Amino acid sequence: MTSLSRTGRAIAASLAVGLLLTTAACGGDSKKADPSTPAPSTPSSSSAPSTTAAPKPKPVNPLTGGAVSKHGVVAVKIDDTGNGRPQRNIDKADVVYIEQVEGGLTRLLAVYDSSLPTVEAVRSTRAGDPEVLAQYGPIGYVASGGSRNPLAVLDKSPLKSSIGDRGGPGISRDPNRPVPYNEVANLAVVAKAVKAPRAKNVGFSWSPSTAGLKGAPAATRIRTVVGGTPVEFRYKAKTHRYYRYINGTLQKTAAGKAISTPNVIVQFCKVVPYYKDRDVLGNPNAFTYTVGKGSVAVFRDGHRVNGTWSRAKASAPTTFRSTAGKAIALRPGGVWVVLTKKGNHIS
Repeated sequence: MTSLSRTGRAIAASLAVGLLLTTAACGGDSKKADPSTPAPSTPSSSSAPSTTAAPKPKPVNPLTGGAVSKHGVVAVKIDDTGNGRPQRNIDKADVVYIEQVEGGLTRLLAVYDSSLPTVEAVRSTRAGDPEVLAQYGPIGYVASGGSRNPLAVLDKSPLKSSIGDRGGPGISRDPNRPVPYNEVANLAVVAKAVKAPRAKNVGFSWSPSTAGLKGAPAATRIRTVVGGTPVEFRYKAKTHRYYRYINGTLQKTAAGKAISTPNVIVQFCKVVPYYKDRDVLGNPNAFTYTVGKGSVAVFRDGHRVNGTWSRAKASAPTTFRSTAGKAIALRPGGVWVVLTKKGNHIS
């Protein structure tokens, strides 16, 4: 009895398995499979989606927003009086600072990276120059000489200087100009001799886009003062550049090229008399503080963007932000920075 029961159960199980197999062969449900639908396949290298990485953004020169230079950076102190003009190759500088010296006069602190030309007229150092340039790192620095105190300040700085009065490399005299307005510096020679380093970020932001100028007031003429010296730039929409004027006259280089820039930054700073350095008439030099913070007006593409500048320490970059707190972007191509005293006006 027991044996027959086991046999019966085995036969029933066999019939059930056969029924299941028959059902599976006809499809899991009552519908037939569509022969036009391809069977799923395991992904292979040929059918996998493309994972090609997006191209890396092209590096740009932090001092111009353009092509990265293969040169070292060299800064030069250049005369800015009638006796020293027309300057030679000032138009090839990437960044130019207009700063106050003694007697209300101005001098230029020009920074070169994209090219390293021969420049003229090189003049003496001032105590505030190492502070302005510290944000660039241990770059090359050229001056004709200087008083005892400014030279001592320079020697304590990380700048790699070439001083004419000390027989520095790359410096000579132009026989066609009177002393002291005839000192010439070959910046390529200087950069190689002092092993000037490559450009680093000093806080400038660059963009060809004018989207950030929406709502910014038009500004096609800039007039302010540095010390007792008027400073003026006029904008030409055709070239997207601001041209430098002195006493209503367009300024040109020794080669006859108009001096211009796509950007002008008017940076309001603390400026005080520096009694440790005086000229032959007893006038104290001026010291401009470029570490700290203050107001700024940035001009590009015929517009003015108001904001603030800040620099935490000498080795830190200078940041420029709009009143809305956004970085102010400059048009690629270089910049002139007007270091004027707090409280001065722009008209």
